[in-house]
Amino acid sequence: MSTAETTHEPGNTLYLMVFGALLAIVAVEVVLTYQHLATGTLLTALLALAIIEATLGVAYFMHMKYEKRILFWALIPYLLLCFIMMNHIWRDASRVIAHPVQSP
Repeated sequence: MSTAETTHEPGNTLYLMVFGALLAIVAVEVVLTYQHLATGTLLTALLALAIIEATLGVAYFMHMKYEKRILFWALIPYLLLCFIMMNHIWRDASRVIAHPVQSP
């Protein structure tokens, strides 16, 4: 007799709940944009909601919630490298600093 490993596989109900939560967050973001809030407040709120959305998407739809934690921590150096490249190495970063966009 062999022992079968039991794995927790989420059902469709969980995915539908996460999808509903993502739709609700998008609705909140749309409502916030029409409220004419201060730029800093709006930016902070939208970034916080975007981080929550990204976390839900990665955790459930990309199945990272069920992966080992070491995989998650292995991805952080690559993320930091990507941020460094976006800020300092790629040519568009210096173009934006040298020639800021002026409003008409």
